[in-house]
Amino acid sequence: MDSMKRRLSSAPRASSIDHGADADLAKMGYKSELPRNLSMLSVLGMSFAIMAVPFGLSTTLYITLTDGQSVTILWGWVLISLISLSIAASLAEICAVYPTAGGVYYWSAMMSTREWAPIASWICGWLNLVGNWTVTLSINFSGGQLVLSAISLWREDFAPTPWQTVLMFWAVMLVCFLINAFGSRYLDLINKICIYWTASSVVIIMIVLLSMAPKNGGFRTGEFVFAHYDASASGWPAGWAFFVGLLQAAYTLTGYGLVASMCEEVQNPAREVPRAIVLSVAAAGVTGVIYLIPILFVLPDVDFLLAAASGQPIGLLFKTVTGSSAGGFGLLFLILGILLFAGTGALTASSRCTYAFARDGAIPGGKLFGSTNAKLGIPLWGLVLSTLVDCALGLIYFGSTAAFNSFTGVATICLSCGYGLPILVSVLRKRKMVQHSTYSLGKFGFAINIVCLCWIALAIVLFCMPVSLPVTASSMNYASVVFAGFASLSMIWYFVHGRKNFTGPPVPKDINNVVEGEAVNGMGEGAAAGYDGKGMGKEV
Repeated sequence: MDSMKRRLSSAPRASSIDHGADADLAKMGYKSELPRNLSMLSVLGMSFAIMAVPFGLSTTLYITLTDGQSVTILWGWVLISLISLSIAASLAEICAVYPTAGGVYYWSAMMSTREWAPIASWICGWLNLVGNWTVTLSINFSGGQLVLSAISLWREDFAPTPWQTVLMFWAVMLVCFLINAFGSRYLDLINKICIYWTASSVVIIMIVLLSMAPKNGGFRTGEFVFAHYDASASGWPAGWAFFVGLLQAAYTLTGYGLVASMCEEVQNPAREVPRAIVLSVAAAGVTGVIYLIPILFVLPDVDFLLAAASGQPIGLLFKTVTGSSAGGFGLLFLILGILLFAGTGALTASSRCTYAFARDGAIPGGKLFGSTNAKLGIPLWGLVLSTLVDCALGLIYFGSTAAFNSFTGVATICLSCGYGLPILVSVLRKRKMVQHSTYSLGKFGFAINIVCLCWIALAIVLFCMPVSLPVTASSMNYASVVFAGFASLSMIWYFVHGRKNFTGPPVPKDINNVVEGEAVNGMGEGAAAGYDGKGMGKEV
């Protein structure tokens, strides 16, 4: 009851209002509390920023250099881009029906029966929340590492201490927090600039590398770029190493679903957000190919790159190809600019996800973290919690030098599972709830959904694996440990609080009772007719 009062409580609105979208949101059980001042281009920019293709591929380059080199880098990227496009299309199909900040958490409940809606939304909500937190963590942690790696351009033997790495990570988190807290009115502009900065950076890096390579080592052959495969450094069987190396591409292409949490800040979200989700993945896939091929053509000695004291070989690659520390830093600066957009966008989405989940009482302190700050026009306490959780998780680095691999693994696993659950529920219910979606996958929908689910099942296993063998305590991939830790916290809180108090988001009447062929304002009829104003659906 209290959670529903918070849902329907009034709040000052700062700017743009879309009465149609607000009415649709009210039918889903929520009062619009955030200004709708983001455009489709802005949301596409945010999704593009969170994926941050050149940044993500650069900071995880050591993975694919170990697990297969060219074939894993290039063709692994193409494979995961196609799979990610399938998942994005599946999510866009659902988002067009239920455009709310709850995202996959809300969709899981709405797609389920009344009986299973609370537990489905609880599980999916926690997966999505942890995924949001850890993808923000991995972006900003690797960003801190990349900043410190710039020092090694002049001092190649420089190896930052754990304290230096963690402090730099905290500094990056602080900058992203301040931009989100006090620059929220400029997020639309920031997200649009990100598109142009990223595209320009890829073009500049490509031109500089290809023009300067003949003077500093020359080019690799086409056979090396498109067909070379060497997984000897991994310790894994040759075929399996390719799949372990897919973490690079899968981690980079995970952020597209996070922008669903921005639905309540976009005008006409049922149309614009699904478009942004799909277009951002398509753009990211093309950008990755354009970025990777020149990198492979000018790739220096792989053992030399893997021996980088900083653990981040991209700066050393730039320095070697350009022939100077200043040239290497100039290109690295472009990547660091992308980091700023990525970290800011990921923390924005993370704070909205925290806010949406907390307002339904699914996390401790829901009354506080599920509130909005009227003056700033943002869910301030959701932003604070997201930042503090990430800063605390960064301390894992003191116990494991492979902590970044753990962060990327758990982020990819949680977000993939979070994306997969509403798709699974849709398949189990014969896709009835999305049959009238404005972004319907049509007759190919079932096959596309099954491919997505098969990949997600494989990814859960793959990304708990260490990059290479043998494994020590410090090089172990602790993704499964972090995942189990949050799963335990979720389970304990469910039995302490959720089992008796959590009803999930407003739930429609059972799909079996919905009159087929009818829809209300782009939503399933149950979404509108099933809402009774008491925090859950009623049968009609």
